[in-house]
Amino acid sequence: MEPAVQKDSPLFTNRALARLMIPLIIEQLLLMTVGMADTMMVTTAGEAVVSGVSLVDSVNILIINIFSALSTGGAVVVSQYLGRRDEEKARTAAKQLLYVALTVGLVLMGLALLFREHILRLLFGRISPEIMEPALIYFLLTAAAFPFIAVYNAGAALFRAMGNSKVSMFNSLIVNVINITVNAVLIYGFDMGAAGAGVGTLVSRIAAAAIIGVMITRPTHPVYVSDLFHPELRWDMVKTILGIGVPTGIENGMFQVGKLMVLNLITSFDVGVDLLVKGSAVAANAIGNSIAGVVNVPGQGTGLAMVTVVGQCMGAGDQAQAVGYTKKLMKVSYASIGFMSLLLYFGSPHLVPLFNLSPATAAMAVEILQWHAVFGAIFWPTAFTLPNALRAAGDAKFTMVTSLLCMWICRIGMSYLLGAPWGMNMGLLGVWLAMFSDWVVRAVVFFIRFLRGKWKDHRVI
Repeated sequence: MEPAVQKDSPLFTNRALARLMIPLIIEQLLLMTVGMADTMMVTTAGEAVVSGVSLVDSVNILIINIFSALSTGGAVVVSQYLGRRDEEKARTAAKQLLYVALTVGLVLMGLALLFREHILRLLFGRISPEIMEPALIYFLLTAAAFPFIAVYNAGAALFRAMGNSKVSMFNSLIVNVINITVNAVLIYGFDMGAAGAGVGTLVSRIAAAAIIGVMITRPTHPVYVSDLFHPELRWDMVKTILGIGVPTGIENGMFQVGKLMVLNLITSFDVGVDLLVKGSAVAANAIGNSIAGVVNVPGQGTGLAMVTVVGQCMGAGDQAQAVGYTKKLMKVSYASIGFMSLLLYFGSPHLVPLFNLSPATAAMAVEILQWHAVFGAIFWPTAFTLPNALRAAGDAKFTMVTSLLCMWICRIGMSYLLGAPWGMNMGLLGVWLAMFSDWVVRAVVFFIRFLRGKWKDHRVI
């Protein structure tokens, strides 16, 4: 017999939404600065090391997105059980999520450690040995952190599902302090370059997993994990989690594969080019992504809140509240992204020089960032925040198909058409314009899907 759920009263007050969203936004900013700090702090070792670290970070983002997708699947299931007031099943689902995440983390770590050189040469074979050497070192150290990242993401998703985002926020703060401290000692003190950045990332990720792993076992929380080392496999729940996590993982994974393919194109822009005169497209792209990523943080945090809020509404069987909260959170996303984009447009000429780039490379980075500010303010929230409402309701396959088509047709196809020398030869700007076309199409499709309401017909639990 299903627990009774009262539909009349609001599931989330404005104060509860603020308590959920603000720490999430701060957390996303802190997590982003882990990779950003690595990129900034190795600039003292030269553009070759910056490029090597940024190339590996592109692969690492692919892996992290897979973990995030699995965690999203678990968060949706747990949120819906909490919305239905069934905490016992929510705790059982939480345990299954940790099992799945750790298993996937270990498998991916093993593959990366065994084949890291083959992976990098397959993806970036045309880059110079000066870039490949630090890339291999950085990949070795960061790949060892994959299981710990998986555990952290799963634990953080469970706390978010409970509406408690402060735990993961403070955990992210600790991660940054450890990462920056270790980086500073090893990069500046011992001149270890990419190796120093890799060790800092590994140590900080281990600490994050240990902290959140201990906290999720405390029975003071509505959802906690007990007897973790006594396996209790529930394949029905695992299947439900994977039913959302796998399509989201395929979507995120292929999205990053597409970005890697585009990055492979960008590396060709630097072959046989005088970087001092024409600039490094790889370095400009890396710095552009680092800075632009900060602008998207409020939308990402709001999107994570969307999973919890809409998930609980759908679990409670209250579709009207699910729609109402989605509209409210989208307004927050647009307001915050719009403000950050305004700062980016006028601030990028002052931010880019902090990365110690050549004048030609810096000019490239400023150009793409100002274009990003315009398109981001208009299209990014609908393209990337809104789909989380659909996923929270179980409409993950639709978002996957839409994202894959947009990625292959717009992001990849248009990148070669606009950016490649045999196309319109617009270089790095052409690649970024192709990315913006991806955003536009996604935004239109997801907006129509939301208005038609078919996403509300799915049943997760």
